[in-house]
Amino acid sequence: MENHHLLCILLLIPAFASSDFLVTHVRNIKKRNADNDLVVNGIEICSMKIDSKITSRFAHNVITSQAVNRGNVHKEVFFDVELPKTAFITNFSMTIDGLTYPGTIKEKEVAKKQYEKAVSKGQTAGLVKASGRKTEKFTVSVNIAAASKVTFELTYEELLKRQFGKYEMFIKVKPKQLVKDFEIEVNIFEPQGITELEAEGTFITNDLQNIIEKTFSEKKGLISFKPSLDQQRTCANCSQSALDGDFTVRYDVKRTTPDNLQIVNGYFVHFFAPTDLPKLPKNVIFVIDISGSMSGREIQQTREALLKILDDIKEDDFFNFILFGSEVHTWKETLIKATPENLDEARKFVRGIDTEGMTNLYGGIMRGINMLNAAHEENLVPKRSASIIIMLTDGQPNVGISNTQDIQAHVKKAIEGKYPLYNLGFGYGVDYNFLEKMALENKGLARRIYPDSDAALQLQGFYDEVSNPMLTDVELNYPENEISDLTKNSFKHFYDGSEIVVAGRFIDHNQNSLTVDVRGEGANDALSYTTQQDAEQTAKAFQEQVYIFGDYIERLWAYLTIEQLLEKRIAATGEEKDNLTAKALDLSLKYKFVTPLTSMVVTKPDDFDNQDGIADKPTEGRHFHISAAPHLSYLYTAHPTWYTSVDGDPHFIISVPQKEDAICFNINENPGAVLNLINDPVTGITVNGELIGDKRANSDAKIQNTYFGKLGIANKHLDLKLTVTPEKITIQNGNEKTGFTWLDSVTLQQEGLTLIINRKKNLVLSMGSGVSFVVVLHEVWKKQPLHQDFLGLYTLQSDKLSEQTHGLLGQFFHPIDFTILEIHPGSDPEKPDATMIVKNNELTVTRGWQKDFGRDPKHGVDIPCWFVHNNGAGLVDGVHTDYIVSSLF
Repeated sequence: MENHHLLCILLLIPAFASSDFLVTHVRNIKKRNADNDLVVNGIEICSMKIDSKITSRFAHNVITSQAVNRGNVHKEVFFDVELPKTAFITNFSMTIDGLTYPGTIKEKEVAKKQYEKAVSKGQTAGLVKASGRKTEKFTVSVNIAAASKVTFELTYEELLKRQFGKYEMFIKVKPKQLVKDFEIEVNIFEPQGITELEAEGTFITNDLQNIIEKTFSEKKGLISFKPSLDQQRTCANCSQSALDGDFTVRYDVKRTTPDNLQIVNGYFVHFFAPTDLPKLPKNVIFVIDISGSMSGREIQQTREALLKILDDIKEDDFFNFILFGSEVHTWKETLIKATPENLDEARKFVRGIDTEGMTNLYGGIMRGINMLNAAHEENLVPKRSASIIIMLTDGQPNVGISNTQDIQAHVKKAIEGKYPLYNLGFGYGVDYNFLEKMALENKGLARRIYPDSDAALQLQGFYDEVSNPMLTDVELNYPENEISDLTKNSFKHFYDGSEIVVAGRFIDHNQNSLTVDVRGEGANDALSYTTQQDAEQTAKAFQEQVYIFGDYIERLWAYLTIEQLLEKRIAATGEEKDNLTAKALDLSLKYKFVTPLTSMVVTKPDDFDNQDGIADKPTEGRHFHISAAPHLSYLYTAHPTWYTSVDGDPHFIISVPQKEDAICFNINENPGAVLNLINDPVTGITVNGELIGDKRANSDAKIQNTYFGKLGIANKHLDLKLTVTPEKITIQNGNEKTGFTWLDSVTLQQEGLTLIINRKKNLVLSMGSGVSFVVVLHEVWKKQPLHQDFLGLYTLQSDKLSEQTHGLLGQFFHPIDFTILEIHPGSDPEKPDATMIVKNNELTVTRGWQKDFGRDPKHGVDIPCWFVHNNGAGLVDGVHTDYIVSSLF
């Protein structure tokens, strides 16, 4: 029997930089040997270490872990690392019994072609998937022989960003196993000097508190956490690890001047973060989606967040609310000042916000822009103030102008670069690429709000980031004849507690001095000064440095340049996009960064069926989140009884909640026929099913059995297609395909789609506006001479689809009423007949039951229903053959 072991180091960084260690076991877990707590399932983890060196905010992190196979058969060891989405992997290697297998960074297309064969066979070649709100998971597995030793080493780099006055490294510690040599070490060197350094952990007891070593003086700081084996135990005689929680390192630097300029080896970096400036009044318009899909928890959390935000708005600020469903509503006709009386009135308005209609996003955002423009033109707001628009939506435009390119063009023309637009996408039904592109075109940014219990805190947290503007129209000007390849140097707003970073390359590599002109508009007057620096001053500042790693300013410049080129590329088209892509690709390859344009090819030993893999950089717009799949039962807590389904041969069950009853019908059609089950032209969601027959025809039966052997679920707005068969599940995202089998047990989230696969049972799918489907797998005995494996489809939250939804199933998502008359004995004494009045038709129906496998895929539950004969004639709109389509998509 094949043995597996999972060694997992998670690096989680919620805002700036982070690291998370986790060791778990996914298969063949055996009871620990009391004589040796270090060996679990035959694998001993000898060491686990993250070594972080931070120089001038630029972090160089090396994660090293060593494991030994103490068993007597080969075992598969998994190395999982969760690192921040803002980081770039720069190196990876595996060393097995002294032989090193390095990763090689190549252009993405070159790497993909190299592994097309593996992908076409359905093997999972991808090694990096988005795994959390701000993290992505790097996963490598390798089979190693008995007594073999493997050392994994992963390196990644990133620039720590300052928020709320601190740089923060968040480390989630969760080994779940005792580790002989466990260590976290963070070395910091800041030429400006360190003003504060702190470390804390949610799992830190009084005993563990003494293990954290924290020292800093002047420019150097050190955090070290190295618990012994006994200190890792939950109790003296326990073999479980007590290391389970969050470990956070925070620091800031001295700021005797508004900025700091460093020059090293022909490159410079300029940090700008003035302090003690008076706060600018701000003018903020909140544009809020109140369409039907926001109903329930989403609108409740939005109200909660807005009430907290109103508590933080300052009296010098101006604000307003704009709500859009099918129609657009405003609280006030123009921006008003945040007086105590106006804030009280605003709170009453916010408490009354409720959902209605569809999504007139264009109408809402344009009303906000026009209102803000008018406020400036009519001098209704202070001349020295900062204006922003914050839009929150959970869906896609489907009323008014709904073409996203047209909306982008109108919005850009109306704003004209005068203020930033921030777009918040609630959940996975949004077109995040559209929101991000529109925000970046208007000097803002997009942020995803995750549909969890803390969504209100996420909304409030974003507002806090932009709630204290200190300067507008900040420009850092450098001599054009001295500098080439300058990163972004003009910024619409500077917010309190943040930092502006600019880097560049000297035309003359030997130049050792630089003069910079700084400009900005403050609350009372203009900010204007000149700053100078030379290489000798920088060298003097660095003479105490013992932690510095190589050409850090050059790599910082490359990192920042690539990050900004990729950002510009999002909104670019044509030749401009091609040029940005070429520049970013060249730098990614030169500095060996894994970016969205490059891939790292990871090679493995040829024995034990090891497969080489590709490490890509996911992007927020289209990404996967993969984790262990929860059980399905929670879905039925919220929806205990009423949903609409098709299963079996194939029988349709139509729930009628107001009657506390159901209607059933069968469709008898030939194998190979494709039936349209659901079609919603507004959300773009369609579901089609292809029929299969038995392995051989039953000569005794008048009607041959048919079942659904293939389901095709698509969202044309997001260019997503999901194909489900009894053998596999395939997701096509544009031209990219990802495959799973029913042996997998995972949760996957990507743009507009959440998929949970419960191994060999069912899958749960949420798409677009929030509608959910459950696909049940029916497996027959493999030697069964007649029947084949088949699928069933169950719908949840069908009210999230539009009123225009149709199809064999979809037409019944709208309320349906019926009347039963003249119940009388039928041909089967246990199944009475009756007359049903439905859709102005008088039908003869039979009382019976159909199997619902939604809750119990193996045995099913009998659902009482009124059975409509003759392929649903008189119940179904038209005739059943109207729903036959040519193909699955």
